[in-house]
Amino acid sequence: MLDRALQGGQKYWSWLIFLLVLMGIGFACYLYQFQEGLKVTGMGRDVSWGFYIAQFTYLVGVAASGVMVVLPYYIHDYKAFGRITILGEFLAIAAVIMCLLFIFVDLGYPLRILNVIMYPTPNSILFWDMIVLQVYLFLNILVGWNVLAAERKGIKYGKLVKTLVYISIPWAFSIHTVTAFLYAGLPGRHYWLTAIMAARFLSSAFAAGPAILILVCLVVRKFTKFDPGEQQLRTLGGIVAYAMIINVFFFLLEVFTAFYSQIPGHMHSLEFLFSGLDGYGYMAPWMWTATGFALIALVLLIIPATRRNLDTLAVACGAVIIATWIDKGLGLLIGGFTPNPFGRVTTYWPTAPEVFITIGVWATGFFVLTVLFKMAVSVKEEVGA
Repeated sequence: MLDRALQGGQKYWSWLIFLLVLMGIGFACYLYQFQEGLKVTGMGRDVSWGFYIAQFTYLVGVAASGVMVVLPYYIHDYKAFGRITILGEFLAIAAVIMCLLFIFVDLGYPLRILNVIMYPTPNSILFWDMIVLQVYLFLNILVGWNVLAAERKGIKYGKLVKTLVYISIPWAFSIHTVTAFLYAGLPGRHYWLTAIMAARFLSSAFAAGPAILILVCLVVRKFTKFDPGEQQLRTLGGIVAYAMIINVFFFLLEVFTAFYSQIPGHMHSLEFLFSGLDGYGYMAPWMWTATGFALIALVLLIIPATRRNLDTLAVACGAVIIATWIDKGLGLLIGGFTPNPFGRVTTYWPTAPEVFITIGVWATGFFVLTVLFKMAVSVKEEVGA
């Protein structure tokens, strides 16, 4: 089936070349970072996680959200999702690959990643995060490839594949739960020290991931002969709506707890993010932008007429992606590190090398996604014909 990825028109190859150029720029910036060290980034002692880990956190959620199409199709026999389940699994593969790449570039010296393997520490959440991500990647590759191959041959996939599917469903929840524990397990960071951090992560993931899948499906629908189906996209829109409502509700719970209890440690991070602290308010425009897009998304998703219209649904999905990317990305990272345990504000903002390396990793993910989708769509077009 890989030969399908080598067949395409001018737009397909132009898109791949464009992604390769971005990947090349990102790789050149990574070589510069490798030569000079992490001092070329904006990170330091007080803000030791930055733009890379922000993307990692967001993309783990995108990967986990694949369960939102896998679970209804394989467990509840919702046959309509049979047209897009493979697309959700391939999106998860691309997302996990980007997650691993962001960890790779964040380490500075890449051979440090071998320490996790050579000196395993089961009492470390990082160790378990590595395990669950890699297993989830292999599960999606095995399931996706075998299901697509079976569909191409016009036969039913084997029992082993279905067993792997059953394993992958709780595993999808585990990858984002373990990632949330990386944050919630740090007692010195009040913004992260919350029992519902994993629940917040999952709710935002189940909003952002299907939103990305909807937009990608609309692109597939426009540029190929394969139609993912309006019913499928509208059902996904309903999932995005409920998940986004829960996500916003969970965030408001955090706001209430912080300000009603008047605990300074919990209040200061939110004050810094939304109004500024000690004269530093550079995050406020970003957080209010995320709030605005979240409100736009909620209005468009809650009203049935706008949610069922594919054009306004696309706008709502774009708003969901922007809102969750800001809130769950730099908002979560910088908010957790600010103020530091001494009550001081240490500014952080990604430098140009960080931004270009990040763009390069995203381009790599979209390159993988494009190739996988090209294979899947080609097979579905062949079967449909």
